[in-house]
Amino acid sequence: MTQDAAVTAGAGEARRKHFVFVLLPNFTLISFAAALETLRLANRMAGETLYSWAILGEGGGKITCSAGTTFELDGDLGQLGRDDTVVVCGGLDIQAGTTKPLLNWLRREARNGHRIGGLCTAAHVLARAGLLDGKRATIHWENQDSFAEEFDEVTLTKAVFAVDGNRFTTAGGTASLDLMLKLLADDYGEGLANAVADQLIYSAIRTDQDVQRLSVPTRIGVRHPKLAEVIRMMEANIEEPISPAALARDVGMSTRQLERLFRRYLNRSPKRYYMELRLQKARNLLMQTDMTVINVALACGFTSPSHFSKCYRSHYRTTPYRERGSHAETRAK
Repeated sequence: MTQDAAVTAGAGEARRKHFVFVLLPNFTLISFAAALETLRLANRMAGETLYSWAILGEGGGKITCSAGTTFELDGDLGQLGRDDTVVVCGGLDIQAGTTKPLLNWLRREARNGHRIGGLCTAAHVLARAGLLDGKRATIHWENQDSFAEEFDEVTLTKAVFAVDGNRFTTAGGTASLDLMLKLLADDYGEGLANAVADQLIYSAIRTDQDVQRLSVPTRIGVRHPKLAEVIRMMEANIEEPISPAALARDVGMSTRQLERLFRRYLNRSPKRYYMELRLQKARNLLMQTDMTVINVALACGFTSPSHFSKCYRSHYRTTPYRERGSHAETRAK
């Protein structure tokens, strides 16, 4: 036990905290494991049991994560202890895991005053239960488009995690580490949290002010400031696309100069790159929401459904309707 961690010794019994992890089908293993390991190491570094936990799931029995590994659950969703913290662990195909019994259970426990959070895509479940209304939340960047379309009463952020009152959410992946280290620091001090981070070989703890994705220049492998600024404007204006001429003017260059930049660094025209961004968002909405194809088209800046279908087919070699249908068949298997 480190000297910093030792300050908590002797206080654990009186302040022991209990976490209830609720695993959904196809949950993301790394998010769950990172959260659980943080609690385990907190106990080890403090030299006593500061945290205990249970692993539950609807119906009890066994459950399989997105990597195909099966876990034995401690039990079904049931009555919680007075001060238990609920952590819902999401992953792939979150809509299928968002069942009425789960939503009703979460609403009941929220009425009982429990602190409830979601890892990875589980923010979708909390939002569907109405537990994030009027609150700040986050979700994995790949699910942000669909979440924003469905839950406009939630203040969606791009942070790695968000804590608002007795609700917390993470973007998934290693963001669980950042969140749990934050909760640990709040409970028992930064000394213990830093000792746990050292054990995890985690030297750059992020806060709720850190964003999920790499910067535009890093993502595209280009550090040309004007090109990066144009791409940021494109990403922020999907529903109402801006013309290449207006984009060029806004960064102080000619349309021809902008064309040359895109050809040189990205091997495509600005128009083509913008179209690919819009089609990627459209595919996310088709896969992750129940929005009609027409509404998906409008949300991605296509005023004509036929034009949307033509562009989609040219890029993905299938129509939006077939894409939606094949995804539904896959989920049903």
